[in-house]
Amino acid sequence: MAGAQQDQMEREAHAENGVSGSDAAVTDVATAASAAGQAGAASISVENPATGQVVATVPDLDAETVAEMARRGRAAQQHWNAIGFEARGRVLLRAQKWLLDNGERVIETIVSETGKTYEDAEFAEVAYGVNAFGFWAKNAPKYLADRHVKSSQLLVRGKKLIVRYRPLGLIGVIGPWNYPLTNSFGDCIPALAAGNSVILKPSEVTPLTSLLMAEGLRECGLPEDVLQVATGRGQTGAALIEQVDMVMFTGSTRTGRMVAQEAAKRLIPCSLELGGKDPMIVLSDADLERAANLAVYYSMQNAGQTCISIERAYVEAPIYDEFVAKVTEKVRALRVGPPQGPGSVEVGAITFPPQMQTIEEHVADARAKGARVLTGGNAMPGPGRFFEPTVLVDVDHTMKAMTEETFGPTLPIMKVADAEEAVRLANESPYGLGASVFTKDAAKGEQIARRIHAGAANVNDALINYTALELPMGGAKASGLGTRHGAGGIRKYCEEQSLVVTKMALKREVHMFPYKARTTRLIQRFFKLLYGRGRRD
Repeated sequence: MAGAQQDQMEREAHAENGVSGSDAAVTDVATAASAAGQAGAASISVENPATGQVVATVPDLDAETVAEMARRGRAAQQHWNAIGFEARGRVLLRAQKWLLDNGERVIETIVSETGKTYEDAEFAEVAYGVNAFGFWAKNAPKYLADRHVKSSQLLVRGKKLIVRYRPLGLIGVIGPWNYPLTNSFGDCIPALAAGNSVILKPSEVTPLTSLLMAEGLRECGLPEDVLQVATGRGQTGAALIEQVDMVMFTGSTRTGRMVAQEAAKRLIPCSLELGGKDPMIVLSDADLERAANLAVYYSMQNAGQTCISIERAYVEAPIYDEFVAKVTEKVRALRVGPPQGPGSVEVGAITFPPQMQTIEEHVADARAKGARVLTGGNAMPGPGRFFEPTVLVDVDHTMKAMTEETFGPTLPIMKVADAEEAVRLANESPYGLGASVFTKDAAKGEQIARRIHAGAANVNDALINYTALELPMGGAKASGLGTRHGAGGIRKYCEEQSLVVTKMALKREVHMFPYKARTTRLIQRFFKLLYGRGRRD
């Protein structure tokens, strides 16, 4: 879940039209952040996009404050690493229980700053966090255990060869606004499990969840300064990159390029999950009811503000009309509006103010170029920010709705002649984050999925791969560098060290000084004997 349309490094403060939350718990989190030592700092108003009310304010930290946080984080990291996997795992497991016990409070905080539905906050955020705490507590020791290596090189015969992983030190996580727990705080969990300290810079639009989670971890025994939250705008993120040993960034492709450039200047590693335009391919032998249900859910869930959501659909001609009719009927039935607890609405608010402009622009562009809107197509009246769930047909690749990341509750559906055309169009994109293929022939679906140039692909499913933390999750092409989840999702927060241990050996090896012609010729003959038996065509 990445690629939210944000400019973490360069954006000015967005227009503050208000955002919600009269919740005391939310206000307490922001108050604690301000009291955490940022006296006199400039502030940022956090708004609820579903109501237009201000939730709270948080500090807009400057470079000097970030540098001091980095100093404290480095000092704290040494002890945190020294206590080992088992002790760190106990903290993570206590945090897992804390999140379960405080789930309602966390959901209220997420809903108050994102405007998403109760269910989106619970199923896609809190449930992810609960799973992730347990997963990394269990798997960090396995993924980061010493690896013993065997070699065919005779010079190292009898020696012990080891690859070990040691934490990089201080990790900077720059998170997006669309998933403040899953994609912002969530990236801190494996970094902490590996023995790093972390400074998390959440989006200035949705900082409260990160502050609450940091508070929860302290209650669970995380030592002071091992995890710190640096609230602020773009300049805070830029200052963070200047201080850390590695950057994990989730956000727009444009800003991701800037992050990569700044990391390259310091020769520090970075991992980037960026924009997406995920295609859905529906073949004529698909289970249309399932395909329609998943098309609606995974395009409209979180109001379409998910980087691996279905953003475009390609449907074979024989079943196109039936599929469109099913999808349109289901989309028309969706309830939109301010969340009022469980089961109240299916589609929540547009979290980031400029995103509404992008959605409106893409729908208008499609209409101007001949697309038809079968349902939706308009922004809804305030005070909150909502866009009608929208189905577009008669679309093609001249339209922004089919080629650029919309990040809203829209689903353009394009008719194709066959699977070959669908694959060609699916790959005709600078993005490659996720994809899905629907067919009753699972073997055929897998073969098609393998041909799609994307970091992940699902057959008769969509987006569900993200919940399997054993699987790497990352983007191809302009959708990012590196992965989260799986072994790579924690090893990226470490550096590899190769060890060669010689227990018993000669006083002098045969290849060492002094050189002698007879010895050199013997070694040459030995190499020919060893390597000269290869096949020659």
